[in-house]
This record gives sequence, structure tokens and C-alpha cells, in this order.
Amino acid sequence: MAIKTQDSTLIQTSSGNVFAKDPTDWRWWHPSIPSVLKQLHADGFAVAVLTNQGSVSLKDNPKTIKADQRSLAAFRSKVSNIFNHFDFPIVLLAACARDLYRKPRTGMWIELLEDMDLDEGDAPDLQSSFFVGDAAGRKDREFKTPEEYFLHEEPLPFTRTFEPGTFLDPALTTSTDATPIIIEKRNALDIVLLCGSPGSGKSTFYWTKLKPLGYERINQDTLKTRDKCVKVASNLLAEKDSVAIDNTNSDPETRAVWVQLAQKFGVSIRCVHFTASIKLCEHNDTVRALTSGNFNPEKRTILPHSAFAGFAARFREPELKEGFQDIVTEEFQVPHD
Repeated sequence: MAIKTQDSTLIQTSSGNVFAKDPTDWRWWHPSIPSVLKQLHADGFAVAVLTNQGSVSLKDNPKTIKADQRSLAAFRSKVSNIFNHFDFPIVLLAACARDLYRKPRTGMWIELLEDMDLDEGDAPDLQSSFFVGDAAGRKDREFKTPEEYFLHEEPLPFTRTFEPGTFLDPALTTSTDATPIIIEKRNALDIVLLCGSPGSGKSTFYWTKLKPLGYERINQDTLKTRDKCVKVASNLLAEKDSVAIDNTNSDPETRAVWVQLAQKFGVSIRCVHFTASIKLCEHNDTVRALTSGNFNPEKRTILPHSAFAGFAARFREPELKEGFQDIVTEEFQVPHD
């Protein structure tokens, strides 16, 4: 089986723009591609095209239905223009959402096997199968870039800068001596402020360590505005309930809102700083969104990259001089119990 991506592998825009202007704005990535695909079919390969198409929406949204229908029609027209060059079957799967089907996740591959009845006894010959895409980077798979496959160029050196599998083995992480912190309630009434990127473990920390201590959770994702968060927190403090601020709290200006609230009620405010890297947080966010049940009780969806890049740009490490009683550092660790 020969698996290929579409844009920047089989085709590119003829206009030179990043995104096509219309269904006719395309040309072959290289003139040899039609003959190469025909030869693959002649050699007994099944040819499949797996493509991410985030601009195409299949959601039944009355507010965007006309635009969605236009984008879907344009995509179908473009695909027809491309595939009309061939007189043999090519399977096309398009991922239209940020879900388990979107590459590099394996959902489209699994769907492909099911659609072709290759998921049971009549499995494909994986030793002879290969994938061609513009962002491969997997040494343990037969992945090739279009330059390697169509132009026969030598592979470029590639080093993975982030390997999530290492976090499954504490002996392979950079902080081998890190141990989960033990948080204790030091004050009869106080505020605990959580500071960290989306996906760094803040909510899990709250549910597993702070809620058992009696803290009430303040979260802007659920309350929608900071003013509502401050109002709810104020009411809880007035009722003598300690609160945990489960937001990113990336900079001193944002954190000052909660320091001032603590001063208003005459209580201490503590800070827990979550240090997981942005790449790890993006990975955690994706895993959470693609998981159901207790691991994602609030049914959160995948955040865009800008949510993490924006946090990184705004972030300033918390300091005691901001008014905190103490600052505790929490490194990310996969639970092993």
C-alpha cells in the first residue's frame, strides 16, 4: 500500500499562495507524479491519499452552513480535477476536524483499513507499504518526504526535539529526582493560585490534591469572565471557604488581581507553579481532548497552538515579592499508580 498526503506532496498551488484561491488553483508538486502513481498501481499497490482539510467543515451549524457548503463543494471539485487524471481507483480520506482522524494521529489509517476490509485477516503487507508526506520524521516507520520519494534526494538529518514516550519512564526524564509535592493546608482560610500553561496539570492537581483539602475551584473556562471569577471567589471567602484559582495566571498583572483580593479579605495567598514545557502541554491537551470518561470530565476540545504560544509570550515566572506566602514548583509526572 502506498499512502500519500495531498497538499505539498502531490500538489501545490499554481498561484504560489499558501492556500488555493479556487478549485483550479493547483499543479503537480512535480511533473513525474502522475506517472509514478500509475506505476505504483501497475505494480500492485493500493494508492491512498490522506489529507488534513481544516477549512472544510461537516458540522451542522446553521450560522455557517452556507460557507461550509461552499468550502465542501470547492474541495470536491478540486479532488475531481486531480483524480480525473487517473484511470484506476485511488482512496481519499480527508480529516476535517481536530480529532483522532487528523494526521499525524492514526484515525484515518484505521478507517482506511476498515473501509478496505483490511483490518482483520487480509491485512496489508506493512513491510512493502510506505508513506510519503511533507512532515514525516519517524525513523521507525517507512516515511519519506516528497523530495526523497519523487526526487530521490538523500534524507536530511532529523532529530525529534520532543518524545512524549519518555515521560512514561521516570528514569528517562530530565528530572529523575523529581517527586510529587505534598501540599498541606497551612492556613485556616486562604487562596491557592495555580500558574501554568494549558495542559500543564493544573486541574488534575486541584481535583487530586486541593479539593480533598476543602478548596473550592475558581475556573474561568467555566465561569467565562475574570469578573465572574472574582465575584464567586469573593462570595466563597466571605463564607469562610478557601479557594483555588485554576487559571493560567501567566503574568504579574493577572496574578495581582488575586493578590489584591487576598489582601482585601486579610488572608494569605500561595502559588503553585507548573513547569511542564509548552510542547508537553500541547501533547497533554491533545490526549485529554481525545479521551473520554474521567480523564476529560469537562469534555474539553483541542486548543489551538496559539493558546500555548500566547501563554509562553505572556509568561513571567511568579516571585514572592508579588505578595505570595510561598511558591511551590510542580513538575509534570505521569501517574504510575
